[in-house]
Amino acid sequence: MLAALVPALLHDALAAMDRGDQSGADAAAVAFARVCNAPVTRRVVVAHFVTSLTDATTEAWRRGWQPADVHRYAGKALTAPEQALVTDVMSLELGRYAAATVDPRWLGQLDEVGGGVWWAASETLLDAHRERGLDWPTLLTRTLAVLHLLLTLPRLECLTPLPGSVVPPRPSPSAPGSGQPDRPTVDERILSRVRQLLAKAESTTFEAEAETFTAGAQALMARHSIDAALLAAGGDESGAAPDRPHGRRIGIDNPYDSAKAMLLNAVASANRCKLVWNRELGFGTVVGFEADLESVEVLFTSLLVQATRAVTSAGSRTDAYGRSRTRSFRHSFLMAYGARVGERLQQVAGQEVDTATAEGRSAGRELVPLLAARAEHVQQVVDDWFPDLRDKAVRVGRDAEGWHSGRAAADRAHLGVGEQIASA
Repeated sequence: MLAALVPALLHDALAAMDRGDQSGADAAAVAFARVCNAPVTRRVVVAHFVTSLTDATTEAWRRGWQPADVHRYAGKALTAPEQALVTDVMSLELGRYAAATVDPRWLGQLDEVGGGVWWAASETLLDAHRERGLDWPTLLTRTLAVLHLLLTLPRLECLTPLPGSVVPPRPSPSAPGSGQPDRPTVDERILSRVRQLLAKAESTTFEAEAETFTAGAQALMARHSIDAALLAAGGDESGAAPDRPHGRRIGIDNPYDSAKAMLLNAVASANRCKLVWNRELGFGTVVGFEADLESVEVLFTSLLVQATRAVTSAGSRTDAYGRSRTRSFRHSFLMAYGARVGERLQQVAGQEVDTATAEGRSAGRELVPLLAARAEHVQQVVDDWFPDLRDKAVRVGRDAEGWHSGRAAADRAHLGVGEQIASA
């Protein structure tokens, strides 16, 4: 009897949430709480909820979501305690697989959001939360909210292998008796130097000094990208696993999301990546090779800090009638900032390509055709993942003072980037 009642009651609760009937969902939570008063019936309810949560999370992975995506989305739709429960549910689900069969980026994302199994193996997740002092109605109300969110996540592009399906990497070629060499990976030493330069750019109050540090970081990243491309090309002859484009989702939040998307687009373009912006879900998918993707995320994060500081220090604005035009000013400021910075990054990256091209010719290696082939490969992946992709015009800003202030904050030279972003 109870085995049939619990699924039916859960179905009614989720249907009420679909209709926006919160009172109906609350009533279901209270009904579940009454059932949980007895230990025997409580175990049935808890087991069904835990199974439903893990199954919904597994289905979310199949629909293209990754831990960082779910956490970002939950941050907009749920309360802080519900967000914490989402993280625990993801930790529970991913803990069912051998670590070697899960993409390391997934485990890294889970670690960044504070994930991890903290409850004892002898107890369920919900029982562990209950022991922290929560009453059953509150706990089950939160659980219903989390379950409903997981079940209603839209379908996304699958950017990485699903948990449990990753084939463990082959031994490194430097190890004795190793097999085939792996594909090129990101050099953490380079990234460490890049982060140090960007930290200096973020800490200085002098715009020219910040630009110098940022340009130095871009030069390092551009050279690292070129080296990775040459290494990958050499791997074709040595039997290494082929390097291929990947995708990475980066949050783009309000306010001024279109200006932030333009900045991310500028950074992605300078590093030979493509951006597809999903405004409704609040992120951009950057497609490129692994070394380039890491560069884009690190640099965009730093530039966003610098841009926010610059626009905030510019203060507020009013029009001739005393009405606030701060929002229009800041939107135009950030648009111009992104355009100027984007061109500067393109210049620095171009100089590195020119230098490497000259060095390559003297060594008998042609770099330009190699980079062109990689660009075509990236575009092909974008076309495959986003067959219905369309370009949408982005308003660049109508506040003249904001535009000129933003340009001045980034660079005194004439700059400009494209005014369209691919939109999913």
